[in-house]
Parts: sequence; structure tokens; C-alpha cells
Amino acid sequence: MELVSGYSLRSEPGGHFRADQLGQHFQLQNQADILWKGTMRQTQISMPTPVIPLGELAEGQEADFFALLSQKEELTTRDGKPYFRVAFRDAHREVSFPIWSDTPLAETCRQEWQVGEFYKLRAVLRESNYGPQLEIHKIRLVENSDREDGFDPLMCQPKSRFDAQQMFNELVVIAEREIADQELRALVLGILNEHHELLLWLPAAKRNHHAYIAGFLEHVLNVTRTCCHLAEKYADLYDDLQPPLNKDVVVAGAVLHDIGKIRELEIGPAGAEYTAEGTLLGHILQGRDIIRETAANHHVDAETLLRLEHVIVAHQRLPEWGSPKPPMTPEALIVHYADDLDAKLAMMVTVLKEDTGAGEVFSHRNAMRQSVYRGKSDLVDAG
Repeated sequence: MELVSGYSLRSEPGGHFRADQLGQHFQLQNQADILWKGTMRQTQISMPTPVIPLGELAEGQEADFFALLSQKEELTTRDGKPYFRVAFRDAHREVSFPIWSDTPLAETCRQEWQVGEFYKLRAVLRESNYGPQLEIHKIRLVENSDREDGFDPLMCQPKSRFDAQQMFNELVVIAEREIADQELRALVLGILNEHHELLLWLPAAKRNHHAYIAGFLEHVLNVTRTCCHLAEKYADLYDDLQPPLNKDVVVAGAVLHDIGKIRELEIGPAGAEYTAEGTLLGHILQGRDIIRETAANHHVDAETLLRLEHVIVAHQRLPEWGSPKPPMTPEALIVHYADDLDAKLAMMVTVLKEDTGAGEVFSHRNAMRQSVYRGKSDLVDAG
């Protein structure tokens, strides 16, 4: 038995409730309404509505949730009836449905709803012949206080499966351990620490590879790990090389090869976008600028700094990929191939995971622009 505003509520078969007051009994459909006999006056009982992510909402379930308005398009039916097609989304689900011109929400949709804004909705997820739709009961723009209920402005963004702070910490440890040159080490650590907060969420790209929150750290850490191994391997293999392969430059270049992306990219509600500087200059030149600006406060040897700058400007190798010069030093060559391998392998893994085709060979219509072989279906299923 539950006491609500002077009534005692008893559950009965069929999901109904009985309200007792002064010896009178009333049949209730739910706990939200109490119907007083005679006066037909209705009293609302305050029952909190759960806050559930849109991606976890079950069919027929009413809940409060936060979502991004990702689409609002004014259209007409074949009969000339105007309507809006809107879509709300979070990181795991997008629901697209019509707002008809003769419904109560039509004018609010027309005048107030803005694509790219976050809203708090109270709605029911309904399945229809045209797919899932939202039956909206309440809607408003998000407020600062909504953070207490779990709103996150990055909620629509996919995230790295690895912890961003742990990746950052490992990158710092590698720089401290593997870069012997004190001034070069200080330069690298200074850049990392200055941009610490930004690097925790920065994607590695707008699309194609590691294009998600903390994707930058995931990619750079992968490249740096590989470069540490390759630099040590080839320094031992070619121990008579003059000048010797500079492991410090390899590791520093690996850590900083994409640092220009902190100026090239900015993140919006729907994902990473290019800044004006990113569009006009790209990340390679801006990465070289960041290193030069920071080097003004450190006494890095001129030859070492030149070799590090070359790693940055050459790491994509081809002019059509943004590099004004190809790799012309062993250090730049190592960083280029470690970077290219990690990016390309991430693309291939995405194709293998996301392409649902039944054939052994996937279409070339993917980020790699080439076919990808999955293997015979019986071997894939067995795996």
C-alpha cells in the first residue's frame, strides 16, 4: 500500500489501483489520476518521469531524455498538405518522423525548433509502419541545470573505447622515458600539458579514421608505441648509420605529428568540423607553427628542431594529402609509415565491422576506396 496526498493506493489485478478516502473506493487506471465521484474533479499525483537515453528507450515507454535536433525539413504530401520532417538523435539512435501542420506542435516546430540545438523531451517511442516515431508530450531547450540529470553536450558523439585520461598519461610517460634530449622532452611535454583538456576529447579526424571523441589520443598513442619499437629496431639494425637514427626525434615526431589538429578541428553537436584555419591551412602547417612557437621558450638544438619540423611537414608524404615535402630523413619515414598504417588499419577494421554484406569481398565504396576481403562465410561464422 502506498500513501499519496491523503489517499491510500492498493494495487489490483490488471494493473489498476484502488484509492481509499473516508471509506470510499474508486477504480483508477493508473497512479497519475484520481477521479472524485460526483464532482468529476481530477487530481494529478506527482510521479517522477524517468530520465532514459533515447538509444535505450523501449517501444511504448514514456521517458524524459535529451536529444539533438538533427533534421528539420519542410515538405508537402502528394495532396499538398504541408508538414515538417524532423529527426532527434543521441549517440546510439536517430528517430525521424513527421510533424503534421494541423497538430499542436506544428507552430512551435516552425518558429522555435532549430537544427543543431539540444532539447529535453518527454515522449513515448512508438513503432509504426514507417519505423520508430516519437509521440512528444513536452519539449524545451536544454538548460544548465540539466547537467545534473546527465545532459552532456558531447552526448551525440561516439567515443573511444579507451579511457582518454589513461591514454594521455601513457603518452606523457612515453615522452618522459623515451626522449633523452632534455630540451626536446620539455618541448613535447609542454605542448601536451598546455592542451591537456582539449586533447581529452579531440577526434583524430572529421571522418574516415578515429573520428570520435578522444580519437586523437588513441591514434597518436598507437603511432607513438609503434614508432618506439621501430626506432629501437632500426637503430640497432643500422648501428653504423651516420648520423645515427635519432630516436628522440622519432618519438617526439610521433607524439606531435598531428598536433596541428587542435587548430584544424572544432567539435560541434553533430561531430568534428573544420575551422577557418583548418580549411585554409590544414593541420600540417599549423602543427609546425605550434612547434616553432613553443620552441621559442626552449633551447632545442637547431638541427634537432629542423628534423622534428620535417617529420611534421612530411608525415603524410604526398602533396594531395597535405604534405609539401616527402619524408627525406629516416625519422620522418618511420613516423609516416607508422601513421599511415594505424589510419589505414582503423579504416579496414571499420569496414569489416560495419559492412553487413553477405559476400566474401566487400565493395570498394568505403573510406579506403578499395575492396576488402572478409573471407568465406563459414569461417567468419565459426570465428
